Amino acid sequence: MRNPFEGIGRGFFRRATACEERLAFLGEAFADFVLLLAHPRQFRFRDGVRTFARAAFDGLPVTVGIGFLLGVILAFESAAALRTFGAEVYVADLLTIALFRELGPLVTAIVMAGRSGSAFAAEIGTMKVDEELDALTTMGLPPVRFLVAPRVLAAILAMPILTVLAELAGLVGGALVLGPMNVPNVVFWNRASDAATLFPVVFGLGKACFFGLLIGLVGCGAGLRTRTTADGVGEAATAAVVGSIVAIAVADGLFAVVCYVWGV
Repeated sequence: MRNPFEGIGRGFFRRATACEERLAFLGEAFADFVLLLAHPRQFRFRDGVRTFARAAFDGLPVTVGIGFLLGVILAFESAAALRTFGAEVYVADLLTIALFRELGPLVTAIVMAGRSGSAFAAEIGTMKVDEELDALTTMGLPPVRFLVAPRVLAAILAMPILTVLAELAGLVGGALVLGPMNVPNVVFWNRASDAATLFPVVFGLGKACFFGLLIGLVGCGAGLRTRTTADGVGEAATAAVVGSIVAIAVADGLFAVVCYVWGV
């Protein structure tokens, strides 16, 4: 019979080792990004552009469609609550602030985590199973600089673009809903443009870029930690999606706390 303390110790050791690997990956990624900033010619622009195209353009229909439906749902729910007071026109303000400041970046990040985060993990995980990462290391090409940097940068650049398009699609959905409710499109768009002040727009785009950074790091990190087994790649893709969504939720909560403390 095994000592129960042995099991506790083994579990603690495994988790400590996993934390050490994650910290080492973050440190190596940060060092490589600094090196690429100092020597941009070492960056693989062709691979970065290809990854950006897959992350941004391939995910455009899903992101815009979800943004449109989100705007429709929010407009219906808000109008039903404000109709009692005859204040349906304020739905435009509510919808604009909610989309630009909170829901646009959050929903877009979740969609990208499911698409691009899992793809990053699967691609790098397959390369690890096929021992291609060992070949890169043997040739003197650091896997983090060679594979991770283009994907992380692509996610950072794609997120704000997809976020803006999802937000605009949500506003279009809200305008279509409020049209039959005696809120003309001209009035809706005037109020939406007045509500879209500088802070919500810039704050939302900043969150989108940070969420893209998290998705890229978590997805690539999961791929580098892929086990060389039959189901290793699938486990890595699942870990990338779950880890990205958890990281996004935690970061979004921290952003909300900071905004509350600063009173903005």
